[in-house]
Amino acid sequence: MTGSTVVSAGVWTGRRNRRLLVLANRALAAIGVVALVATTLSYRSATSGACPRCGAVHTSSTLRSRPEPAPAPRRVRVLAYVGAAAFLPYAVMKTIWVLGGTFAGITGEDMVAMHERNGASELWLTLDRWGIDPTALLAALGVFLILGLVQPWGQVFPRWTLALHGRRVPRWLPLTPAVIGAATLAPYGAFGVVYAALGTAGAIPISRGDFSTAGDALLVTWFGLGAFAMYGLALALAAWSYWRRTQPTCTAAG
Repeated sequence: MTGSTVVSAGVWTGRRNRRLLVLANRALAAIGVVALVATTLSYRSATSGACPRCGAVHTSSTLRSRPEPAPAPRRVRVLAYVGAAAFLPYAVMKTIWVLGGTFAGITGEDMVAMHERNGASELWLTLDRWGIDPTALLAALGVFLILGLVQPWGQVFPRWTLALHGRRVPRWLPLTPAVIGAATLAPYGAFGVVYAALGTAGAIPISRGDFSTAGDALLVTWFGLGAFAMYGLALALAAWSYWRRTQPTCTAAG
């Protein structure tokens, strides 16, 4: 971990391009796993004559239907709310920076300069100068996603979607980003939390990176990677619950 620096996510990491490459590899790996599992199940169903939806062997034509929209079990909803709330300290920290304030010894101007050194795109830097943090926007989208996975409006388009109002939400639409997000954020955040815990306990040295002290670097690491770890785990459970609740059922015709 020595020599790591803090970038747009506000946590320790290497250069932005290296971090994005790692995340992209993990996302592709997650997509590959999902595709492999789907292909395996489809092949098994095709060779056994079983229905790919319910796994049973039908002797007559069947009708496929989706269950009525329903919220996730209470414990799943509570964990989803906790995962969403985990982003609150992170969002506050990023908001302070984009508004020009100081947090953990770093000013908003310092953060913009840090982004420039780490090779941020011009669009990213422009949003920074306008007082809009892209990672905070992504966090807001993440909160919207996890809430939709545990509420009925995540299964049927709500009124504010205008033309789509009342139509069923395709299952792949929320599940695809949920699986990719859980497969990348959960291990990334968990690894960072272990690093921060060991550093806090004094078991390993902490590089201060662009911060004034190692303590400031640890604080930001807890805010950032702690949120990623909690949200990633909650997202995985919410996605699993959504997949189970929206699984189509097969009924023999007649």
